[in-house]
Amino acid sequence: MANPTKDEIIALEKDYWDAMKRKDGKRTSQLSGKVSLTTGARGVTTIPKAKMGEMTEDGHWSLESYEFSDVEVITPKPDVAIIAYKVRQKVTMDGKQQELRAADSSTWIRGVDGWECHAHSETILQH
Repeated sequence: MANPTKDEIIALEKDYWDAMKRKDGKRTSQLSGKVSLTTGARGVTTIPKAKMGEMTEDGHWSLESYEFSDVEVITPKPDVAIIAYKVRQKVTMDGKQQELRAADSSTWIRGVDGWECHAHSETILQH
């Protein structure tokens, strides 16, 4: 199988973000690995596919908008892609609107069910 293009991987990442924006847990579950690793302000977390969907739909948060910049993609193997980028996101958490800037990365693996995100990391950037 041929390596994916940079545009294909960016489209996958945006599909995930768009699903979060819609609070579409079914889609985030479809795009997640059986178990995903995440790192961020809360440390290291393993999240099963079904739990990812629940987390997308539940909670007192919403993603109003996002914008990627400085996007880089590498494909060490035809079925593995790693994307890293800066993101500016407008979110509401517990009724409080915020604008966050972060550096994110995701590892995508293509399997029998298509592309799935198996790891995601986010580091909040200082302004």
